[in-house]
Amino acid sequence: MARRELSPAQLAVAQAVRSALPSDATRVHQVRVACSGGADSLALAVGLAWLDAREPDPLRRSSGLVVDHGLQGGSAQVAAGVVDGLQALGLPSVAVRVDVQVGPDGLEAAARDARYAALATVLTPTGDGVDTVLVGHTMDDQAETVLLGLARGSGTRSLAGMPATWQADGVTFVRPLLGLRRVATRQACADWGLTPWDDPMNDDDRFARVRARRLLPSIEQTLGPGVVEALARTAGLARVDADFLDEQAEGLLPKGGGGLPVPLVLASPIALRGRVVRAWLARQAITELSFERTQAVLALVDDWHGQVGVDLPGGRRVVRRDGVLWLS
Repeated sequence: MARRELSPAQLAVAQAVRSALPSDATRVHQVRVACSGGADSLALAVGLAWLDAREPDPLRRSSGLVVDHGLQGGSAQVAAGVVDGLQALGLPSVAVRVDVQVGPDGLEAAARDARYAALATVLTPTGDGVDTVLVGHTMDDQAETVLLGLARGSGTRSLAGMPATWQADGVTFVRPLLGLRRVATRQACADWGLTPWDDPMNDDDRFARVRARRLLPSIEQTLGPGVVEALARTAGLARVDADFLDEQAEGLLPKGGGGLPVPLVLASPIALRGRVVRAWLARQAITELSFERTQAVLALVDDWHGQVGVDLPGGRRVVRRDGVLWLS
């Protein structure tokens, strides 16, 4: 990599992207970068384009996808403008409009679900399926996630924040910029001569994340610098613990599926009981379970007095019969 032609911010972005690219040299990889036009995702996209130009890989096919959520007037024009900008960088790109169906978890969650579904399923410009998707969350985003988890009274899994990599629908998602501050991505864009698009929704106080974003500078002013880094470090430490505890809970489940015996849950360490219940439900496609619902299901185990059951999302219900929990 030619370091001398890059500023420190540009170099940090390029190195982060480079370390996130697929290393399997036995097949062609379709690498997609998700770009809204904001500073973080734009820096991510230009970092990938720079590497394609300076360090081309015959086994890498890079492209960009701009998701138009249709939540603001003129969103189609903004998406088209971002596509044009990415094309000018040498990154083949397309825009796709998604239908955001707001559910009980709110607008942000619905938009996120629609966005990730599109990132994983929309064909690349060459008509191929994608196998690696790069998304542009930074250390600041991670700190905000941990802060929101603390404010909600969440457990270790929530405090673990956003994973650096994860799998969904056969696609590997990667967050290369989690080690960089947001100021670095803005500086990288400026150094590359690019003007990011500032989404008005990022200043909308209706969203808890926006309020958390505004709060962090005040916390740093009061407690001293390094709060963002400390919260991000907390996420890393919590993730190691959460992964281990989840693995332990999964290992306690009975083989072959079916019901969950109450004695099995009661014999589990208290720290694992909620995880055992959630792991059992996850086997049956119930993956979103609030603290309150988890506690209600656990009450069928350790506070049984003939409850009719616990209603779950999707019209499902957990009931207890003959000392076994069943999902109906």
